[in-house]
Amino acid sequence: MRHATLLRLLVLAGLFAAVEALCRVRIIDPFTMQPPTLILRDLWLLLAAGKLNAAIAKTLSNAAIGFVLAVGVGVAFAVGIQRRRLLREALDPLFATYYAIPVLAFYPLLIILFGLGNAPKIAIAFMLGVIAVIVNTLNGLDRVPRVLLKTARIARMTPMETALKVTLPFAAPYVLTGVKFAVAYSLIGIIGSEFVMSTDGMGFEISFAYTNFDNATMYPLIVLILIVSVTINLLVGLWERRLLRRRGLR
Repeated sequence: MRHATLLRLLVLAGLFAAVEALCRVRIIDPFTMQPPTLILRDLWLLLAAGKLNAAIAKTLSNAAIGFVLAVGVGVAFAVGIQRRRLLREALDPLFATYYAIPVLAFYPLLIILFGLGNAPKIAIAFMLGVIAVIVNTLNGLDRVPRVLLKTARIARMTPMETALKVTLPFAAPYVLTGVKFAVAYSLIGIIGSEFVMSTDGMGFEISFAYTNFDNATMYPLIVLILIVSVTINLLVGLWERRLLRRRGLR
């Protein structure tokens, strides 16, 4: 695992150096993109100035709400339908094709239902993230050994106790895979919504900067989104690998 991590870091460092070199020798025009080192400098200056802190806080807080809802509802829904065979068979085609549906196309409808404000954006983030959580949780629950389920029945556990003490702990690595997807999808949902129809948030600021050729704002905000997403996913990934190591799977 250490070798894999080192290899990933080397690949990222190589890509960073390559883009830096292409920008410095002007193969990539400065009007199109500044060197990565300058993007990082601009990000630091942007955060230090604090003028976009409100937009950053709004986007990240809305994404966090959408993420928490997606994980909570997704896990609960997966537990509820996992043993209901007819319902699973009816819903499996929807799960398989769900991401072919342009969820952002429902944004105007959500505005009609929930009004202007944060609710439609959070709904988009939730809609994008929840299915990934459901599918991965079901994948984990389907792999629970029958002996554990028999043990739960012998111990006369209720369905809730069985889920909390037996099946979900066993399926935790699979649930965490869904959690990683939900992080990315929640951010995509919020920022995409802010692109489409909003007057605040990081998505709006990126769109406004793009329209006005303000690379000193646009690229740093994009990098900030990447940093947040990658950091959270790395932390969840570490948790996932720790669980697998405890079970002797890695």
